[in-house]
Amino acid sequence: MTTTTMQAAVVPALGAPLEIRRVPVPEPGRGQVLVRMEASGLCHTDIHAANGDWPVKPAAPFIPGHEGVGTVEALGPGADMHLIGERVAIAWLGSACGACSYCLSGWETLCEKQQNSGYSVDGAYAEYAVADDRYVVSVPDGITPFDAAPLTCAGVTTYKALKVSGLRPAETAVIYGIGGLGHLALQYAKIFGGRAIAVDVDDEKLRLAAHLGADELIDARAEDAAAMVHKLGGADVAIALATSPRAFEQAYGSLRRGGRLVCVALPADDRMTVPIFDTVINGKSIIGSIVGTRQDLAEVFALHAAGRTEVVAEPRRLDQVNECFEAVLGGKVPARLVFEF
Repeated sequence: MTTTTMQAAVVPALGAPLEIRRVPVPEPGRGQVLVRMEASGLCHTDIHAANGDWPVKPAAPFIPGHEGVGTVEALGPGADMHLIGERVAIAWLGSACGACSYCLSGWETLCEKQQNSGYSVDGAYAEYAVADDRYVVSVPDGITPFDAAPLTCAGVTTYKALKVSGLRPAETAVIYGIGGLGHLALQYAKIFGGRAIAVDVDDEKLRLAAHLGADELIDARAEDAAAMVHKLGGADVAIALATSPRAFEQAYGSLRRGGRLVCVALPADDRMTVPIFDTVINGKSIIGSIVGTRQDLAEVFALHAAGRTEVVAEPRRLDQVNECFEAVLGGKVPARLVFEF
């Protein structure tokens, strides 16, 4: 590699527009790989990171992005798990300690010493990125970088949510929010053998849900979504993906006895109200689900390579990053946007 500088989208200060800068290509340290980026998906978390919306805030300046896909360009000392030229994905879980009870029990995403790509360490909104050799995930042949990018977060996050929901064949799952995450959650619900109900407030997203095999569609603008779900028999599982506490409360209200609400989205206003009596008497569960492990992502890639899922996304250039953020915030994106390099 002869290039010494690269183009990157940088958050100069929390809440400020991103800047396209020429910055030095990072050198891979011990146990790291240098990845030449081919595609990087835009996740709503990137917008929260850039704005400093969450209690633990990233330190600006930094490079966002945790749906990065590219080829290994160079190996740091001790990096021996991947080969130069191999296509890999850089996910939200940049690294974990590998030794705590969470890591040892298959819950590395709960490790208290984890580093997160594009948040606590520089991410994939750049022509090159360094990543921990142990935590990048190989992308199988037959999956394009464009498809692999959204699967690296939107895919693995919703796949894990369906896993922890315990959805069983013939049960009903209701998906609140059919967007970048929801269009994949709907497909995983069907793969798990469930009956899938799609809830949204946008005609285009409801049409997308129908295209992807939703059994029922609910327009939450025109109807009380929770009441409509109950008219359809109620939900065994509700997946909350819309960034609104009201949508979370509607998702909870959709549950039948013994139902499970899985909270996935992270609204900036992070309070929802649920009735204690109803939760106890009707045996309902509320579950938090944060992304997925390396094994979960490998399974997501395997399902896509087998033709079981469809990624709905549109390509963009990195220098369009600020207008892309505005489009996502304005609800003008059918599913996912992917920066191509």
